[in-house]
Amino acid sequence: QVQLVESGGGLVQAGGSLRLSCASSGRTFSLYAMAWFRQAPGKEREGVAAISGSGGTIYYADSVKGRFTISRDNAKNTVNLQMNSLKPKDTAVYYCAGEPVLYRTVVPRTRDSAYDYWGQGTQVTVSS
Repeated sequence: QVQLVESGGGLVQAGGSLRLSCASSGRTFSLYAMAWFRQAPGKEREGVAAISGSGGTIYYADSVKGRFTISRDNAKNTVNLQMNSLKPKDTAVYYCAGEPVLYRTVVPRTRDSAYDYWGQGTQVTVSS
């Protein structure tokens, strides 16, 4: 059983930055595609960014391209989300998710239904 624990959320002013981290307890972390999702009040959960097990393939939602950066450190079993130029519309609970894959190079999927393991979520609030 894989456990994912997010950290790094908080309150920030518009234009500011936050860095989210997600630590995994599982073995062979590099055989998990990882992703960040978010859910704002009254809205559906949406994919923000995803990264392959090797880190070589990355996806970003159009709404965060150029502002957010996903990265992973397989030696430390962590995946990070650097969020810059934050906007009030980025306010949401952010979730880390993991999907076991056969190969490290598998292209990460972007649908939340593809992911088997989820963290508890961390709140990000951007004030205007």
